[in-house]
Order: sequence, then structure tokens, then C-alpha cells
Amino acid sequence: MEKEKSLDKKKFLLELQSLGARLDVPLEDRGRCGGAGPSDDKAFLLDGVPAMVPTLGEFAQESPYAVVRTDDGEYSVKNNGRTVMPVEFVSTPKFYDLKTKDGIAYKKIAVLHGVDVLATTVSQRCIRWRREGERCHFCAIENSLESGSTISLKTPDQLAEVTEAAVRLDGVKHMVMTIGTMNYRDMGVHYLVECTRAIKEVVPNLSIQVQFEPPENLGDMKNLHEVGVDAVGIHLESFSQEIRERITPGKAQISIGRYFEAFKYAVDIFGRNQVSTYIIVGLGDTEESIVEGCRQVAELGVYPFVVPLRPIIGTPLENVRAPDPKLMERIYLQVAKNNREFELAYMNSKAGCARCGACSGIAAFE
Repeated sequence: MEKEKSLDKKKFLLELQSLGARLDVPLEDRGRCGGAGPSDDKAFLLDGVPAMVPTLGEFAQESPYAVVRTDDGEYSVKNNGRTVMPVEFVSTPKFYDLKTKDGIAYKKIAVLHGVDVLATTVSQRCIRWRREGERCHFCAIENSLESGSTISLKTPDQLAEVTEAAVRLDGVKHMVMTIGTMNYRDMGVHYLVECTRAIKEVVPNLSIQVQFEPPENLGDMKNLHEVGVDAVGIHLESFSQEIRERITPGKAQISIGRYFEAFKYAVDIFGRNQVSTYIIVGLGDTEESIVEGCRQVAELGVYPFVVPLRPIIGTPLENVRAPDPKLMERIYLQVAKNNREFELAYMNSKAGCARCGACSGIAAFE
């Protein structure tokens, strides 16, 4: 009976992440809009487990799931009027109320993801976004600039100031820094080195993951390790070159083979399970190609962080349907099995998306 309940919770999580949920409640913060990573979503707590659930896209407004406020002031998720389970929202962190010495709101520099991870897009500008025919079709990195919810470039000093407060006031346990690609050589790795150095000076024990495209000189990754980066994310998104050329035309100029070279090099530096790659289900890859590709990276020691496509408002994919939850379940079951074979697990990641797990359902199957 307990096993059946557990399986139902897994299916419920996958349905929420693929179908989203309507927020039929008077919330000031209805979700994070725009940005470089999974977005248009809000942090839920399902039985105490963090989950990022789409709440803003058109598909989420058509979801059979709705969050409502109960008579006792709590919240629950309903499906066509039937209560499914109670739900909580992650509390607004204390550091959101603060401003830097130069008057910039902390939450424009870094935000809370899940329950204990600090996340920031160090450079909100991306050369691929600005060049004709290079923009990733699922990404909304510069849309959040237009909305005024962030700033273009976060300085090392700003990041250090905000991170220290987030650790001290809100108990942040780890951090992820992604970056809009700054140039075609080091891809922004050198700037990530400077940011990490500043952060580690004020919170030396905080685990940090950084995310970037493979740099021209793979040896640049050694500099990240030397200043204290604990884990890295090098995101392939799709195992099909044809799909990459269509969906991520700029990034597709770096071949899949080159990504695998970067994976191997990074694992040698940071260790197994400390290198991860985002794989997005719903871009057109077959179930078989996703599972096989994830197996190949797992064999190298790279954690495949599999997520459903989140169609984000203002992107070319905003009207694409998210993948079927049943497909996600089949993929998660197979990928989790392979991860166990190669002794990979989200809980063994020191920092970042794999460690947090809120944007994926893979952790529930490991």
C-alpha cells in the first residue's frame, strides 16, 4: 500500500511538472518570469520536497490542476475540483528585503531556487541571443532584463555580498551560477573564476556549481577548480545534431563530439557525479535516443539531469506542448536504472541543479 502511495506521488509530481498548475490564489509572487534556465514557474513543497512547477505559461492556465486556498488558510492542489493533496509554497527568503551598497535589490542579483540553493545568471546578456540565427529557442535570458527583474551584469563584489547574506539569513546550502555566453573563446569561464574567487572569500565552505558552454581551451576549467568551484554543468540539451541545429543553432556550432571531450576533461578535474548536463525532453528526440545518450554520458561519470520542456512565454517554443508525463516516467525509470549502474546519484552531487533536483523528477526514481 505504501509503495502504491509513493508511486502515485511520483506520477503526481510528473504531471505537475509537465502540465503545470493554475494559481487560483491571491499571491503577490506568482512565479519567476523569464531568465536563462527553467522559468515561468513557482517553488512548491510537496510533502516537504521542493518542486518547481510551471504556473505562468498558457499551457499551465489550461492545466487540470489548480492551487486553491482552503478554509483553514492552507493551500491544496485540486484536479477538476477534487482535492489531490495539500501543498506549501517556499517562503520568501529574508535576503530579498535587502539592497546592495549601491542600491540594487539583492533579488535582482540572485534568487532562491528550491529551498536551499542560491541561483544567479552572472551575465544576463548572451552573444547567441543577439546574433541572427543563433538564439536557443527555449531560452528567455534577456526577457527578464526587459521586465526589470534583474540587472545585466553581476559583479564579483555584488555576488559575494548577496551570497553572504543568503547563507547567514536563510541557510542557503549551495549555489549555482550560470552565464549568458560572453564570447566565443572562454565562453565566460574567466569571469566565473573571478566571481567564484570573490564568493569563496566570504563564504569559503559554500559548495558552488557553475554552468557554461565548452571553452575553446578546455584547460580553462582547471582555473575554476583552483578557485574552489565544486561542480560544473555543461549542457547539451539534445543528443541529436539535427535537433540542435534547429533548436539551439548557435550552440550547435560546437559539435556533440566536442561536448563529450569537455565532459571527459571536466570529470578528470572535478570527479564523477560532479559534472552534469541538462537534457530536455520535448525538443524532438526519441525516447530511445534520450535513454541511450544519457547512458553514454553516465558511463563517463556525467550526471544526466533530465527535465521536461517548459514552454516559456516570449520564446519560439511558447506554444509547444510539454511532454506527456507518462513519457517522462518511462524515461526517468530507465535513466535512473543506468545511473545506479554507473554509481551516480543526485544526492552525491555537491552543488547545483542535480543536487537541488526541483526542476526534474529524476531524483524520485533513484
